Amino acid sequence: MSTQHVPHPRIAEREHAGPHTTRREQLGFNGRFAILITNAVGTMWCAYAFALLALISLPAAIKAGTATLVSWIAQTFLQLVLLSVIMVGQKVAAAASDKQALQTYKDAEALLKIEDELHRLLKINNDLTEQIHRAVAERDAKR
Repeated sequence: MSTQHVPHPRIAEREHAGPHTTRREQLGFNGRFAILITNAVGTMWCAYAFALLALISLPAAIKAGTATLVSWIAQTFLQLVLLSVIMVGQKVAAAASDKQALQTYKDAEALLKIEDELHRLLKINNDLTEQIHRAVAERDAKR
């Protein structure tokens, strides 16, 4: 059994790469543009603005009758307002997921360092055990 400790290459790879979060995605022009639009539309202020915009046509929908009112609720209000609200929820969920990913990364880093320290201590223990074994063997040989 070899007591030579060779750290796993993944340790150095993890130190270089860091945690994977949504912010570090490589998106290109289209991805950045989509993120820009998403960040603009995915705010509660945008949801409030869409709600006000939808409410402008509410009186006409009420006058037109039940079918038009139901259509207005489904096609105008819900689509305009819920789009932004859902996007805000997605941003909150993504932020929470990134926090969890970072915490998991830090925990894994700590465990890797502890494991590396255990390997070092095992090597010291093995070396000391070998020295004790040699000392006992030498003592017995002198008798």
